[in-house]
Amino acid sequence: MTSAAVSGVSRSLRGATGSGVTWAAAIAPKDMVFYSFMKPWLGDGLLLSAGDKWGRHRRMLTPAFHFNILKPYVKIFNGTANVMHAKWKRLVSEGSNHLDMFEHISLMTLDSLQKCVFGFDSNCQEKPSEYIAAILELSALVAKRHQQILLHTDFLYYLTPDGQRFRRACRLVHNFTDAVIQERRRTLPDQGVDDFLEAKAKTKTLDFIDVLLLTKDEDGKRLSDEDIRAEADTFMFEGHDTTASGLSWVLYNLAKHPEYQERCRQEVQELLRDREPQEIEWDDMTQLPFLTMCIKESLRLHPSVTVISRCCSQDIVLPDGRVIPKGVTCLISIFGTHHNPSVWPDPEVYNPFRFDPENIKERSPLAFIPFSAGPRNCIGQTFAMTEMKVVLALTLLRFRVLPGEEEPRRKPELILRAEGGLWLRVEPLSAAPR
Repeated sequence: MTSAAVSGVSRSLRGATGSGVTWAAAIAPKDMVFYSFMKPWLGDGLLLSAGDKWGRHRRMLTPAFHFNILKPYVKIFNGTANVMHAKWKRLVSEGSNHLDMFEHISLMTLDSLQKCVFGFDSNCQEKPSEYIAAILELSALVAKRHQQILLHTDFLYYLTPDGQRFRRACRLVHNFTDAVIQERRRTLPDQGVDDFLEAKAKTKTLDFIDVLLLTKDEDGKRLSDEDIRAEADTFMFEGHDTTASGLSWVLYNLAKHPEYQERCRQEVQELLRDREPQEIEWDDMTQLPFLTMCIKESLRLHPSVTVISRCCSQDIVLPDGRVIPKGVTCLISIFGTHHNPSVWPDPEVYNPFRFDPENIKERSPLAFIPFSAGPRNCIGQTFAMTEMKVVLALTLLRFRVLPGEEEPRRKPELILRAEGGLWLRVEPLSAAPR
């Protein structure tokens, strides 16, 4: 990170400016029937907050996803992908080349996030981590509770073994985050924002938790420890499952379409031809156009989040004059939009050329919404796309990915999973037949 970049980020952290998005977001806040199950875990972070608090936090957190802060994370993505690939090669050498992508990639994305959010290395891909296990358990418990309508009431839920497990896992996750916040707070009082940023820039990374501790709103107020914990826990939750789903399904789609897989591989090989070590860098993000098209088409066919909901806080007049009355909860099917044959001809066909720049021109920007749309869209979408590009590029450079023995059945939960896991075969390229 250059000194000019540090200076720019520093100005952003001192006072995030307002925008017109808060008004639009206030008209249709998220419906809380389902989201409320996550409240004890994620608190009032960006996912669950509403109104003025959401607007203030959105403005304050926007600098955290500035490209100057995201750039150094690319090295982390390379490193965690390397660990996963070393594990795959070991498993293949032991005779296990049939792998559940969700299991392996979820651990890899959690590994990345712990490093990016907290600057913490749990080595969770190689050995058990209580913190990582707690996040995975919380995600599974929330999805399970959603299917059990009698346990939607808090009083009944917390009497059950699942409810007690949920509380225990929440405590563990909160204690971890609180400990990191307190440790970082102790390092901040002795130095100003600029000095701290310069010092961190020399180590090449600025952790998400640092940004949360340093940022101020337009009135000079900082986030409370409770707010910081909510945002850090939200990022850990939202950032691992969605990216793991996106990566797992794009590997599935490329396994089913070896011609597209080979074209991606050639693109990566050409990019890294004279590079040693073979690592993906930030400036490479725009140098992988076909691989990016393949990711986008996979997100169309298998969006990580299949549905979102909004509750109208006032009457909304549609372009044709019809009115959505105040108080109505609207479900927006991302999956349905992406499979609408009037928008996407032959919607079940995997065709990356739908995202060729020439084919995008006449299409509505709301035809493709894997990261939602409007003021409450995903603030971390550049982070997610960057991680997916890095990991997919390195995976195809080192492995040939082949379909599993059974066709996976799509299973929408918090994110789009596969029933019983998404099993694919992997062959190290040096050992794979050509």
